[in-house]
Amino acid sequence: MSETKTDQRKSFFPILIAEDNHIARKFLEKILIDAGYAVSSAPNGRKALELFREKFFPVVLSDWMMPEMNGLELCAALREESRDKGYVFIVLLTAKDAKEDIISGLQAGADDYLTKPINHPELIARLNTGMRILELERNLRDANEKIKHLSITDPLTGCFNRGYMNQKLAQEIRRCQRYNHPLTIVFCDIDHFKAINDTYGHQAGDYVLKEFTHCIAEQIRIDLDWLSRYGGEEFLVVLPETTLDGGYEVAERIRVAVSQKSLQWEDKLIKITSSFGVTGFDIDALDFNITPEFMLCQADKNLYQSKNTGRNRTTSSLLIAPFFNL
Repeated sequence: MSETKTDQRKSFFPILIAEDNHIARKFLEKILIDAGYAVSSAPNGRKALELFREKFFPVVLSDWMMPEMNGLELCAALREESRDKGYVFIVLLTAKDAKEDIISGLQAGADDYLTKPINHPELIARLNTGMRILELERNLRDANEKIKHLSITDPLTGCFNRGYMNQKLAQEIRRCQRYNHPLTIVFCDIDHFKAINDTYGHQAGDYVLKEFTHCIAEQIRIDLDWLSRYGGEEFLVVLPETTLDGGYEVAERIRVAVSQKSLQWEDKLIKITSSFGVTGFDIDALDFNITPEFMLCQADKNLYQSKNTGRNRTTSSLLIAPFFNL
């Protein structure tokens, strides 16, 4: 790897030093700064842990014998703290070189160890090894995140898929009931969608579906409301912390925005409308057995009511206790 790439890589891996000996700590700082690393340091394990909680360090060099919190205790604490943040490459610095001591350090969570006095080239070599491990771990984590994202995403529209909806809606219901908050859902689909496919072709139909989801996304709250594709041209909008009246207003905003939009497909303009079914519960529904199936069933009935009475409209109704107990 070239020198420039190596220096760039070092900038992604700041190092935290935990060393109670002031001279040894400053000595390590100088070695690592001269080698191109960003370095922070602490005089003991407790202070190092406080710094780690304020800022994530992917590399930690820790002395074994320190007051207040020793290196083994720090290793265990760092593993616990970093569980959801990313992997930490931990190197123990110690004068202990007996095999049982080395085993104890590794069992406590250390990845590597160096015996004192520290050999500079060996330290840099061990850190280079650590960076390669961290890069592999980061690439694996990124790949897993991508796979997870793909597993819950509709490939055509980019919104959530039905599998995600089945899991997430149940969680939203439980959360809103637990905290006595309202929840509203909106079932919607594109009117006469089959005619669009028959008239303009399936590629045009795909384009319309994507534009329809864009219209919806523009009318809902980022990071709170969410949208999933239920199937075909049907979509579900979930509106946490939203009353039925509020959900009706959201559905109407979407309906109007869709009806006013002209979609350019090749040399033609496509106009579409959409129909909506809205249902939800307010803060007095804590004692009822609300399930995703019940909510979806009621929203679906309201959607069909909108379609059977002329389309391009919204029908809403509040979930009531008798319906929950069916």
